[in-house]
Amino acid sequence: MKKILIGILVFVLGICIAFLSFDHAQGKYPNTYYRVYLNDEVLGIIKDKQTLDDYINKQSDAYKKQYNVDKIYIPNGIEIKKITTYSNDVDDVKDIYDKIAAKEPFTVEGYRFSIKREVLAEDGQTTKIETYYIYVLNPSIFDESVINLYKTFAGTENYDAYANHAQTDITSTGTIIESMYVKDDVSYKKMKIPASESIYLDSATLTKYLMFGTTEDQQKYTVKVGDNIEQVAFDNEISIEEFLISNPTFTNAKNLLFPGQEVVIGKMNSKISIAMEQYQVEDMVSKYTTTVQYDPNKIVGNDEVTQQGEDGLQRITKRVVSVNGSINSVIPLNTQELKPTINKIIVRGEKAIPNVGSTTTWTWPTNSGWTISSYYGYRAGVFVSGREFHNGIDIAGTGEGSPVYAINNGVIVEKGYKYDNGNYIIINHNNGYFSLYGHMSKFTAVKVGDVVAAGQQIGYVGHTGFASGPHLHLSVSYGGKGLWSGALLNPLTLFK
Repeated sequence: MKKILIGILVFVLGICIAFLSFDHAQGKYPNTYYRVYLNDEVLGIIKDKQTLDDYINKQSDAYKKQYNVDKIYIPNGIEIKKITTYSNDVDDVKDIYDKIAAKEPFTVEGYRFSIKREVLAEDGQTTKIETYYIYVLNPSIFDESVINLYKTFAGTENYDAYANHAQTDITSTGTIIESMYVKDDVSYKKMKIPASESIYLDSATLTKYLMFGTTEDQQKYTVKVGDNIEQVAFDNEISIEEFLISNPTFTNAKNLLFPGQEVVIGKMNSKISIAMEQYQVEDMVSKYTTTVQYDPNKIVGNDEVTQQGEDGLQRITKRVVSVNGSINSVIPLNTQELKPTINKIIVRGEKAIPNVGSTTTWTWPTNSGWTISSYYGYRAGVFVSGREFHNGIDIAGTGEGSPVYAINNGVIVEKGYKYDNGNYIIINHNNGYFSLYGHMSKFTAVKVGDVVAAGQQIGYVGHTGFASGPHLHLSVSYGGKGLWSGALLNPLTLFK
């Protein structure tokens, strides 16, 4: 009997000890909860995912109003994992929300467009691929912006005719658009976009950003007495093309300005490359050149004009490729002579070629059929973002391998290759002027120290160095002991 009582006491004592040691925070049965992580950091435990999602959506009315959407989502770095535990401890949803809000932005459903572009690398000598991201709520916003850019660079009327297959056929001269396209590698995907990103809600705002690299309004300029488009563009460090694009009421650089008129100074910093290929037929004056013949029997300075010069006329057919409104390449397709060019011939009384050039007569450096693809002055960067100063003119349209001529008598002082100018030659005209000829495919047999005559071939048109297509880059300076120590000037002023 005593043993039985002792056993009963031990049993009761065991029950008491078990009861006293029982953790009231533990349940009898396991619970299914959810542990919340943000970028692998544990924020807490919640009863169910939907409660957190609903709370976030309820607390995000400002975001919903800003983006005109019905739902706001958790940040991209959030991970919610199911757990099984006997613990009844869970965190308040509000506390979890506050922790998330303090660390990462919430997201909205939309699309990310990736634009991969070739740009100049940090070494200034090579190129690299740079990627831009554009966020929109609907892909149609991006598509509409691209169409807006097409219309900006081609002109609304011209683009509509192209898009509707309603362009007028060329019977004699004229231009038609063959194709327009985005030159860059563009892709997109649907995703949850952090609300901290710049999300574009309309095509007009996105168009401005894609063209200028900012959504801010561009600078305005009030025209003064004596202003013209070329000078206003130069003084404000933009190209003529940029001026015309930003002020579509003007059709070309010869349009007149009037005092008090307000114009836009649009400094392009494009985030996308819009290419346009055009088929052009135009009649172009073929300027005569002056040929100098030397007669050893004539007295020095006793010049005689034996044949007067007369301009000719040619019908030039070419394909012009432009990127963001600036000519990228000109491919000659056909040349028809409508009126022959008669060159002026001067017989000069001197046997040797003078190494001093004339200060009044200059020879055009290429064959006829040329196009100025880029003028002297400021322009949007070709291989770099932002602005750059173009220190000469680019002459395209005569074709790869066509001749390059010296613009005046002089001495070759440099001949070589540089990463930017490619194959180049510099001539000292010994009259205060220096000239540079860049991007040539190869040279003739001339060498440093040679005296060359005006109109003498020194090389061939190419696209060596940083060049988007075959063309000749011509730079001219005056004063100084070399090309770069003198004052650079617009080469076109020599040929007026």
